[in-house]
Amino acid sequence: ARAVPAPLSASALSSAAAGGAPRAPPKKLVFLGTPEVAAAVLARLLKAAGEEGARFEVAAVVTQPPAVKGRRRAVPTPSAVHQAVIDWNDGGRVEGEVIPVMTPVKASEEGFLEALRGLEPDVCVTAAYGNILPDAFLAIPRGGTLNIHPSRLPEWRGAAPVPRAIEAGVRVSAVTVAETVRKLDAGPVVDVVEYEFGEDEDAMEALERMFEIGAG
Repeated sequence: ARAVPAPLSASALSSAAAGGAPRAPPKKLVFLGTPEVAAAVLARLLKAAGEEGARFEVAAVVTQPPAVKGRRRAVPTPSAVHQAVIDWNDGGRVEGEVIPVMTPVKASEEGFLEALRGLEPDVCVTAAYGNILPDAFLAIPRGGTLNIHPSRLPEWRGAAPVPRAIEAGVRVSAVTVAETVRKLDAGPVVDVVEYEFGEDEDAMEALERMFEIGAG
């Protein structure tokens, strides 16, 4: 049977970037993600941010632009993360609070970077965002940028780490939270939780569970 490890704490993602120092009022966290697995991470962060005594608030969300799906021309569909914010703003939020969404084609766009600077974020958290973060981006959050990566770093850095690990016959991998630097998946590791693949578990099932652990 697959062992279920203890999840990483969502609130710990922000405190890790702050060095564990007490913080009040809540600090500004910007989340970056795109697919369903990232939407689950965002949901955990929003829940943690809404708890009494929370040390952070979700100040904004960044995701890939809406995309046209299928061959027929249709109205572009927002990403799973974008839709999650739309739903939150429509009914799940605290009254009076609206979370802004930014959808740059590239994270190097000056208009996007200027908007992010205006938010003055304390920390950014990424999960399957799907866009390269330039130095100009990484210089903005005071506490740095943390990435939830569904593998043990540095062994499985780069794209598609879960399918590659399963194809290689790996039985035990990990969920890693690491600081983001310019070089891909090469930043200092903040936290690691081991993950044992189930006997008949496919890559998508594992990916969903691993991001659940990362979300805490």
